[in-house]
Amino acid sequence: MEVIGFNGSARKTSNTATLLQKALDGAASQGASTKLVHLYDLDFKGCKSCFGCKTKGGKSYGRCAVNDDLTPILKEVEKADALILGSPIYFWAVSGEMKSFMERLMFPFYRYTTDDDPAPSLFPKKIHTGFVYTMSAPEERLNQLGYDKAIALNEMFLGRIFGKSESLLSTDTQQVEDYSKIVQNRFDPKKKAARHKECFPQDCQKAFEMGRRFAGGV
Repeated sequence: MEVIGFNGSARKTSNTATLLQKALDGAASQGASTKLVHLYDLDFKGCKSCFGCKTKGGKSYGRCAVNDDLTPILKEVEKADALILGSPIYFWAVSGEMKSFMERLMFPFYRYTTDDDPAPSLFPKKIHTGFVYTMSAPEERLNQLGYDKAIALNEMFLGRIFGKSESLLSTDTQQVEDYSKIVQNRFDPKKKAARHKECFPQDCQKAFEMGRRFAGGV
């Protein structure tokens, strides 16, 4: 059993990375081997629309034809038993690095067929996938900001291509330790710190449980 996490944050000790590691710890507690990939360490770009992965009879059919730092990672994905993606919300969407990764991860396996196709994916098996999101916005504003639709769309595509998928949202997060150094008047630093102390450990436990379930096949 192998579980791979993908950190779409530029920070390696951030809220996102912490939650991903907790999820991997949960998987490891069930005997799974785990790996955390920091996307910002890799030299790659998003889909180039070459359609090498869609060309009939082509050597790259069903696989990304681009050769870069992501190539060996995508080969590992095919052997994995669960994937957990993680990204902060940057400017109302996942980070650019995560978006580029998602294009390269999913498009090669996605079949251009009708919705009633019983085999819409070229991925060789069914696996669990999860997506961990961190954001400064409070939970009550998610629908107003349109985050709910974006999250549902990602979950739908992950489920369609890989199998069962779920999302974990860590909202109203503390982005920096010292807000006095940042030009902002939107957030109350004391409230952010208090919420982080109270709620973030709960989110970490939820992430741990996600990884544990994935490794247990639940």
